[in-house]
Amino acid sequence: MKRQSIALLAGLGLPLLAYSAEHCLAMADAASGKWLVHEGVCDKRLPPMSTFKLPLALMGYDAGVLWDEQAPVLPFKPGYVDWRPVWRQPHGPGTWMKESVVWYSQQITLQLGAERLAAYTRQFNYGNADVSGDPGQDNGLSESWLGSSLRISPDEQIAFLRRVVGRELQLKPAAYDMAATLVKWPQTVGGWHVFGKTGSGREVGWYVGWLEHSAQAGRRIVFAQAGAGSGMEQRDAFLARLPGLMP
Repeated sequence: MKRQSIALLAGLGLPLLAYSAEHCLAMADAASGKWLVHEGVCDKRLPPMSTFKLPLALMGYDAGVLWDEQAPVLPFKPGYVDWRPVWRQPHGPGTWMKESVVWYSQQITLQLGAERLAAYTRQFNYGNADVSGDPGQDNGLSESWLGSSLRISPDEQIAFLRRVVGRELQLKPAAYDMAATLVKWPQTVGGWHVFGKTGSGREVGWYVGWLEHSAQAGRRIVFAQAGAGSGMEQRDAFLARLPGLMP
């Protein structure tokens, strides 16, 4: 539980004890895979933390565990992860993603079950695809992506995101549409619509997603930024650089 209480700073941008990840920024054309930016150490596998909410959303909508942007609303129950006050209330998919509600993620994985969670993760070719959790702890459904068994590098995040944007994961079309709705940033940046998810843990801060330009129909850029800072810090740094990276 000690590791969980620290690791569950999942994308909230709250202070952490330490970060060990080296900086990486990777950006690629989603269609061709051509690198546009590839700086730093991008091949080291790290815990996905709350960036795993994007694949969880895809799984949930495909499997019928999630219905739309607002439903299902699940009640908060005693015993759920609750150290953030906003988590101590009912949540639906939209607020789950916005507030990075850990217990809602865990309810999705419980409803999917271990076999389906593992099958989807392998189908997505998501990093090492290991959702078994800690050895002997039987906690894969609650912990595997939070500093435990599941690992993915920034380069592998890019490969996964290309498959998401290209709709190559063999999912229902609505799953892609709804997941994109949940992770869309409310403002455009330099003419780019931003779709992304943060993640924070002791080892890494993440911001991953894709870009679509309002004046360049059909063009999409996938990105992954990781490094020694919280997910919100990675997001803010990326968005501040974006106009210069993609003029």
